[in-house]
Amino acid sequence: MDRILKMLVSNARLTAKEIADRIGGKPAEIREKIRKYEENGLIHGYTAVLDDKAYGKEQVRAIIEVKITPTRDGGFDSVAKRIAKFPEVEELCLVSGSYDLLLAVRGNSLTEVAGFVASKLATIDGVISCSTGFQLKKYKSAGRIMEDDENYERLKICP
Repeated sequence: MDRILKMLVSNARLTAKEIADRIGGKPAEIREKIRKYEENGLIHGYTAVLDDKAYGKEQVRAIIEVKITPTRDGGFDSVAKRIAKFPEVEELCLVSGSYDLLLAVRGNSLTEVAGFVASKLATIDGVISCSTGFQLKKYKSAGRIMEDDENYERLKICP
């Protein structure tokens, strides 16, 4: 990964001038490189990393492992593309291992996420099984450590 991309991944708000000052070069050249990255699909967008708790809008996030039967003509892609269209799905990856797809799903409540799994995801042709785990606490997101002063301790098993 080149230095411009590393800097943008670290802080997408950096201006071309700030990048040029740090790595040398002219802001116009940096802007042009960034434009080409966007045009070629290397950069798909820019996202702010929010702390839902600090924002005051805590939502439920689930990680779902999905086992599917690949289709004859589309392999895993046809099922994955269908799943990707649901607004609840934030991330979707084909993975190796005991399941095929890994999803990150967000909803307003456990019931809402469970409803998504039961009525939308599990009913798709080709979906064999789903295993859902709910996010309890976020330590790191998009490469950023989510600092929290809260003292979080697991309950002790014995006194």
